[in-house]
Amino acid sequence: MDIPAIIQGVALSALPVLIAITFHEVSHGLIANKLGDPTAKMLGRLTLNPLAHIDIFGTILMPLILLVFTNGQFVFGYAKPVPINPMNFKKPRQGMAISAVGGPVTNILLAVASIVIWKFIVIPASFFLPESFAEKVLVPTTLMLGKSVQWNVMLASFNLIPIPPLDGGRVVVGLLPQQQAMSFSRIEPFGFLIVILLIATGIANYFVMPLVKLFLSILGMI
Repeated sequence: MDIPAIIQGVALSALPVLIAITFHEVSHGLIANKLGDPTAKMLGRLTLNPLAHIDIFGTILMPLILLVFTNGQFVFGYAKPVPINPMNFKKPRQGMAISAVGGPVTNILLAVASIVIWKFIVIPASFFLPESFAEKVLVPTTLMLGKSVQWNVMLASFNLIPIPPLDGGRVVVGLLPQQQAMSFSRIEPFGFLIVILLIATGIANYFVMPLVKLFLSILGMI
C-alpha cells in the first residue's frame, strides 16, 4: 500500500471533487427550478457551498475507505441528491430527464473550463513568474486541474449509466413510452444495489470506460 501516493492523490483530488459534485447537484436544482419545481430552492440546495451537498458517509468515508483498502483501484461515492418534485413539472418524466442530464453536462463543462484555465492562464504564467513560484504553485495547480478533468469526466460518465436513480436512468425513463417507462422505473428502489453490483463485477466498465474515452478524446481536441 503506497500511503504517500494515496495522501497525495487525496490532496490533489479533494477540491476538484468537491467542486464537481457541488456544481453537479446545483445544476439539477437550477434546471428543475427553471422548469417549475422550486423544491431545491426552498430547501436551500441552490448553493455553491459544498457543505450543503456533502453526505458524510457517501462523499467522505466510503471513498476514503475504498481508496485505502483497494489502493486506489476502486473508488465510489455519492453526494446528497438534490430534491426534485416531478409533479411540479408540466411534463413530469420529461422534466426529470432534462433536470437529470444537466448534471453530466455541467461536469463536462467543468472539465473544459479546467483545460482552458491550464492552457490560457497557467501555461502563460509559467513564462513570466519566477521558477520557484512555478514549482510551488503552478505545478500543483496543473496537477489539480488534471484531476479536475479526470474526476469530472468520470462523474459524468458514471452518472450516465442507464439505471435509475442515476441520471442516465432518469433520461431513459423520460424517453421511453409511458407504459415502458413506468415498468422500467420500478427498479429504482434497487438501483443503488444494482449499480454496486455492476461496479464490483466490472460490468459497469463496459459502459463507463467507452464514455470516458469518448469524452477525453473530444476534450483532447480543445
